[in-house]
Amino acid sequence: MTDTRRRVKVYTLNEDRQWDDRGTGHVSSCYVERLKGTSLLVRAESDGSLLLESKINPNTAYQKQQDTLIVWSEAENYDLALSFQEKAGCDEIWEKICQVQGKDPSVDITQEVVDESEEERFDDMSSPGLELPPCELNRLEDLAELVASSLPSPLRREKLALAVENEGYIRKLLELFRVCEDLENREGLHHLYEIIKGIFLLNRTALFEVMFSDECIMDIIGCLEFDPALPQPRRHREFLTKTARFKEVIPISDPELRQKIHQTYRVQYIQDMVLPTPSVFEENMLSTLHSFIFFNKVEIVGMLQDDEKFLTDLFAQLTDEATDDDKRQELVNFLKEFCAFSQTLQPQNRDAFFKTLSNMGILPALEVILGMDDVHVRGAATDIFSYLVEYNPSMVREFVMQESQQNDDDILLINLIIEHMICDTDPELGGAVQLMGLLRTLLDPENMLATANKTEKTEFLSFFYKHCMHVLSAPLLANTTEEKPSKDDFQTAQLLALILELLTFCVEHHTYHIKNYIINKDILKRVLVLTASQHAFVALCALRFMRRIVGLKDEFYNRYIMRNFLFEPVVKAFRNNGSRYNLLNSAIIEMFEYVRVEDIKSLTAHIVENYWKSLEDVDYVQTFKGLKLRYEQQRERQDNPKLDSMRSILRNHRYRRDARTLEDEEEMWFNTDEDDLEDGEAVVPPSDKMKSEEDLMEPISKFMERKKLKDTEDKEVLGKSGLSGRQNPSFKLSFSGSTKTSLASPPSSASLNPGSPGSPGSPGSGARSSPPTTAVTTKGGLVGLVDYPDDDEEEEEEDDGESKEDTLPPSKKSKLSS
Repeated sequence: MTDTRRRVKVYTLNEDRQWDDRGTGHVSSCYVERLKGTSLLVRAESDGSLLLESKINPNTAYQKQQDTLIVWSEAENYDLALSFQEKAGCDEIWEKICQVQGKDPSVDITQEVVDESEEERFDDMSSPGLELPPCELNRLEDLAELVASSLPSPLRREKLALAVENEGYIRKLLELFRVCEDLENREGLHHLYEIIKGIFLLNRTALFEVMFSDECIMDIIGCLEFDPALPQPRRHREFLTKTARFKEVIPISDPELRQKIHQTYRVQYIQDMVLPTPSVFEENMLSTLHSFIFFNKVEIVGMLQDDEKFLTDLFAQLTDEATDDDKRQELVNFLKEFCAFSQTLQPQNRDAFFKTLSNMGILPALEVILGMDDVHVRGAATDIFSYLVEYNPSMVREFVMQESQQNDDDILLINLIIEHMICDTDPELGGAVQLMGLLRTLLDPENMLATANKTEKTEFLSFFYKHCMHVLSAPLLANTTEEKPSKDDFQTAQLLALILELLTFCVEHHTYHIKNYIINKDILKRVLVLTASQHAFVALCALRFMRRIVGLKDEFYNRYIMRNFLFEPVVKAFRNNGSRYNLLNSAIIEMFEYVRVEDIKSLTAHIVENYWKSLEDVDYVQTFKGLKLRYEQQRERQDNPKLDSMRSILRNHRYRRDARTLEDEEEMWFNTDEDDLEDGEAVVPPSDKMKSEEDLMEPISKFMERKKLKDTEDKEVLGKSGLSGRQNPSFKLSFSGSTKTSLASPPSSASLNPGSPGSPGSPGSGARSSPPTTAVTTKGGLVGLVDYPDDDEEEEEEDDGESKEDTLPPSKKSKLSS
C-alpha cells in the first residue's frame, strides 16, 4: 500500500502571485551527490518522474503553515510549496529541514540571513530575543518604531514575530484599540494602524491564524481603518456588517465550512480593499497571505464537492419551474462563484469537479437559465458556460448532439447562445464578443476528438450545419437582400463583423460543410453586398471572407465565383474608393495580386475578360497589367497547344535535365553502333523520335511568322551562307530530310573545313552526336549550332566566346547535313 504520509502536491508561485499546481507525488529527503547536500525529492505518483529536486540550503527560510504546508523561496521571485496529505508527513519532513539547518522543529519558520553587515548579524545572533515594550497606551509610539525598524532585517523580523506570537500580543493590542476608539484617541489609533500593518508584513501563518479568527478579525479591520495618510477613517466594518450579507441559497449544515467561507471572504476583502497596495519591496512580504487565501479556497471547493446533498438540492432548485426568479438568480450567482473557486484546484481535482457538475445536470440547468429575461442572470449563466467550454468543449458538444434528438432547433443550447449573441443590447457588444469566442472554441476542429469508433468532428459539424448555421447567418441574409445593406448603423455593423469573423474561421478550418453551405445558399454574394457599407471595417471583413475563399484555390469555389460574377462588387468598391491610398485599396489589390502570382488561370481569364476596362487605367501598381499578360500567355498556349508542348520539351531538355536521365541517355548513346547510322543522321532521345517532322514544323513555323525576325542582327545573319562570329540568341529552326534532329554547339570556322574533326565529311562525326540536339540551319546554308548547356554551366557559357565544338572529342561531334 502506498505511504500516504509522504504524499504531497507541489506548487509554484507564478508572476501573477497565484499558485500553480505542478503535480502530485511522494516526497523524500536524501543526500544528492550532484548538489553536495541533503535535498528534498518529489517523484510523481503517476510515472515516477522527478517533480522536484531542491537542496535544503542552510540560509533559506522555510515556513510551516496550517500543519500541512511547507513554503520557501528557491530564488528571487520563485516560491515553492509542498502540501501534505497528512500532518505526520509534514512534521517528518519539517524535522529533517530543521535538522539540516540546526533549528528547533518547534519553530514555524527558519532563519534567513541576507543583506546584513557582519556587525548587525553578530548583534542579532548574540541577543537571546527581542523584548517588546509593555502593551500600554503611552508605549504605542515606541512599539510602532520597533516594528518599523525590524522589518528590513529578516532576523529581526523573525524575532519580532516570535515575541508577538509567544506573548499573545495581538489580543492585547486589540484591547488597546477598543480603548483608543472609545476615547477617540486619534494619535493612538494611527500608531495601531502602523503596528498592525507591520504585523501583516511579518508574513507569518501563526499570526494570521490569530488575526483572522472570528473574535479578532473585525477589530483587525478596525485598526486598518485609521490610515494616518487619510483625513477621515474608512468604514470597512460598516460595509462588512451592514452592506455585505452572507446568503445561504442552500443551507450549509457543516459549521466548519460556513466559518471557512466567512473567513475567506473577509481575508480576501482585507487583501483587496483594506491593506494599501504593497510596494515592490513589500509584495513578497505578503506571500503567506496569498497562500492562506488560495488554500482556503481549495478547501472550500473540496468540502462543497463532497457534500452530495448540498449539490443535489442546488441543481434541483435551479431546474425546478416553481423556483421564483430572485431565488434562481441567487443560485446562479452562487454557482458562478463556485466555478470561479474551482480554478484554484489542481488539474485532476478540477476534472472530478466538472464531472460532478456534469452528472448533476449543469448543462440542462444552464439551458433553463439562458431562457430567462433577466440580463444579470443570463450574464452569470454565460460566465458559467464559458468555464465549461474552456475546460471541456467535447462535453458540451456531446450534450447538444444528444439534445438535438429530442428537442426542436429553436430551444437547442447552441442556438440559445447564438440568439443571445445576435440580440446583445450592449452598444459595444461585449457579451456578443464573449459568446462568439465560445462558439469558435466549439467549432474548432483542433480540439475535437477522433477515435476508432467515432469521429467527433464529422458528427458535430454535420449537426451544426444542419441545425444551427441558419440561425447564425440569419442577420447577414436579412440585411443583404438589396445592392446595399438594408441597415447600416454601427451596432448592426459590429454584429455582422462578428458573424463574418466566425464564417471566415469556418472557411479556414471546415472543408465540404462550409463549401456546400456557401454555394447552396449563395452566401458569398450576400457577403459582398457589405463592401458597399459606410463602415470600412465591415467592408474589410467581407473582403477578408472572399480572400480566404480565393486562397483555397478550389475550383468549385472558383466556378461559383465566375458563374455569379462575384468580382463585380469588389471591382465596384475599388473604383468607388478612387485614388485614396487606404486599407480597402490595399486589400483589394492584394487579392488580385494573389490571383496573378499563384497563376489561378480560371480567375485570371474571368477578371480580364469581364473587368479589364475598369482596371486598365490603374498604373500605380503593375498587378492588373501583370494579370493581362498572364491572360495573353494563356490564350497563346490555348491557340497553339502543339507549340506549348514543344516549348515544354525544349524547356525540359535545355534547362531541367535530370542527372539520372542524362546518365541513362549517355549510356544508350555510347552503346549505339556507329555503323548502324547513315551519313546525315543524328542521334536523338527516344521520346523525340516519336515526333514527326510535320507535327513539329507546323507550330514552329507559326511561331516564327509571329516573331517576324524583328531583330536587325538576325536579318544580317540570314543573308550569309556561313558562320561569322557568335550568333544572336534569336534564330530560326529547320530540319534536314531526316526525321531525326540534332542540336550542337556552334562550330568555329576551322571546324567546317573538309577533313576537320567537326566537318560533315570527317569519319565518325555523325555517329557520336549528343542525344538532346537539334540542327539549326538557314535557307542559305549552315548558320550555326546553338548548344543549351545544363543550368550550372549557363553563366560560364555566356562569358566564353569560343565554340564548345572545339573542346569536344571528334567522336562526340555531330554529323551535319550541308
